[in-house]
Amino acid sequence: MKVLYTATATSTGEGRTGHVRSSDGLVDADVAVPVEMGGSGGATNPEQLFAAGYAACFHSALTLISRRAKTTVDGSEVTAKVGLGTDGAGGFGLTVTLLVSLPGVDPAKAEELVAAAHQVCPYSNATRGNIDVALEIV
Repeated sequence: MKVLYTATATSTGEGRTGHVRSSDGLVDADVAVPVEMGGSGGATNPEQLFAAGYAACFHSALTLISRRAKTTVDGSEVTAKVGLGTDGAGGFGLTVTLLVSLPGVDPAKAEELVAAAHQVCPYSNATRGNIDVALEIV
């Protein structure tokens, strides 16, 4: 693979209760265990950061696919819901649901665009076979 860009970020502290910072300083945030998992909350967490990245990446792939298909997706939105849970083997795993809003796009065409975007999105390609990803058109 020809690498076009490399993002670099560093975690300090104790992982889920620490700090993350990208090499350019654009991401610079405390992280905390969510209240739902018995933590203090009040800061972002790895699942939120992953959800934000996946939503933006998938939306970009969807925009690319729609341009290729000469379809307008003005007002489109992608929401990523990332769940964290136990895997039954002593470890942890993730689930993802991508909620895609394509106002004004025929439902059959929307399904086609979303399926095609799922094939080109780098996050989708990285998670395929590792994480259950549900695609929902809303």
